Formats: sequence, structure tokens, C-alpha cells
Amino acid sequence: VGSEMCIRDRNRRSAMEWLSLLLAAVLFAAACNLDTVILSMGYAVKGVRVSLSHSLIIAALTTLITWASLLLGAGAARVLSGPLPNLLGGLVLAGIGAWFVLDWLRRLGPAGEAEGENRAATLWGCVSLAAALAVNNAGIGVAAGVSGIAPGWAALANFLVTLAALPLGRALGDKLAGRLLGKYALPLSGALLVLLGIWEAVG
Repeated sequence: VGSEMCIRDRNRRSAMEWLSLLLAAVLFAAACNLDTVILSMGYAVKGVRVSLSHSLIIAALTTLITWASLLLGAGAARVLSGPLPNLLGGLVLAGIGAWFVLDWLRRLGPAGEAEGENRAATLWGCVSLAAALAVNNAGIGVAAGVSGIAPGWAALANFLVTLAALPLGRALGDKLAGRLLGKYALPLSGALLVLLGIWEAVG
């Protein structure tokens, strides 16, 4: 009986760890892809369509760079010891999120989102868009890797969420919900990063 209880307890802990990894990866991908939704909304407002093949290119390129940044952070975490990597990475993530919120507050005033400046969904335009999104994700990815977020799970979540974010942005393009999301995307992304940073720092 004792051994069966130990097995059940071990399985329960394993399931909780798996759910924790999955939730952290999803939060990370959601925070990284709010700007993807906004850029896709900009395309939709201009009447530009991003094809499925171009969406796959954008998702693949952003995920590749994001995965590399996560691996870099994970490598740095191995050099550090004890609970310091989780604490340090979590604090950096929370700091980035707080900076996003403060930057939004600083820029409150005449709305002037300069998002979605690519005029056509050409192959080069999509590669340029993917590069811009990847650079935006890279710093967050390094901090997330240091904090202990699994690079594989986070990269997979980023790929899937990017593929979902592009049609979501297109659908929201000229709707009130889309305009509200565009207005509050930066503080919402910051809040997600603060939540993720706290989760990782105390986890």
C-alpha cells in the first residue's frame, strides 16, 4: 500500500510539473505574440492578406530565433547555481513587463500606433516582419530561458500561438475589439510578463 501511495504521489507531482511547464510556455507565447496580432490587424485594415504559406514562414522564423534565445538563457542558467537562475530570470521578465506598462503610460495621448508598416504581404515583407517580431522576442526569450522555462515547450507554444495570432489579427482588423486590443496590447503584454516573471521567481 505504501509503495502504491508513493507512486500516486510521484505521478501527481509529475502531472503538476508538466502543467506548470505548459502554463509557463503558453503565458510566454501569449506575451510575445500580442504584437503579432496588432501587426496582422494593420495588414487587414490595409486590405492585405497573409497567406498560409507566409504565415508558416513568419511562425517558423520567429520561433527559431525565440528558441535560440531561450537556449542561450538556459545555458546561462546552467552556469549559475541554486535558486538564483529562477529568481534572476523571473525578476528580469517582471522588469521587462513593468517597462512595457510604464512605456505605455508614458506614451498616453494622441493614438499613433506605428504598427504594421509593411505595405504588402510579399515574401520579403513577411521575412522582414518575422525578423522584427523575432528581435522583439529575443530579449524576453533569454530572460525566460534563465528563469527555467523549457525551451522546447516555449518554442512549440510560440509557433502555434503565432499561427493563431495572424488570423486573429485579421479577423479583429476593423472591429471595436480589435481597436481596443491595439490600444491596450502593450500594457497587457507587460502584465503577462510580470505575471510570468513572478511565477518563475517564486516557483
